[in-house]
Amino acid sequence: MALFGAYRVEKSYWKSPWMEEKEIRRQLVLGLEQARDTVLPLVTLHPLFKPFVEDEVPTLAAGTRRLVAHPGNGSACPANMHEAVTLVIGPEGGFTITELGLLKERGFECITLGQRILRTEQVVPAMLGRIRGD
Repeated sequence: MALFGAYRVEKSYWKSPWMEEKEIRRQLVLGLEQARDTVLPLVTLHPLFKPFVEDEVPTLAAGTRRLVAHPGNGSACPANMHEAVTLVIGPEGGFTITELGLLKERGFECITLGQRILRTEQVVPAMLGRIRGD
C-alpha cells in the first residue's frame, strides 16, 4: 500500500503524528487483530504526487488492471474481479484534471460508485469489497 500526496490532500497531514512509521504500524496491527489476520502490509509514503506516479506507479502496477476511483463520469466499479488490480483512491476532494491525466497516461481507467462523494475511509472497504466480491 502506498500513501501519496495529491493537490487536494491537506499538506498538514504529512506532519501529523499519525503518519509516523510507529503509529502506522500500530494501526495496522490493530486492524490485523480485528480481522484475525497475520500478514502485515507494507506501507510506503510518497508526499509528492507527480514523482510517485511517474517513477513508482509503472512498476507497482505492472501486469495489473489499473483502476482509479473518482466520483462522477467513470464507469461503474467492476465486481467480483478475478485478476490482479491496482486501485488508486484519492482524497475526498477528488483528483485534479492534471492528476487524472497523469494516471490515464499510465493506463488507469476511472471507476465510480456513483455521483455521491464518499469519505476516503468509506470508499476503501466499499471498493475492495466490490472488486474482490467479499
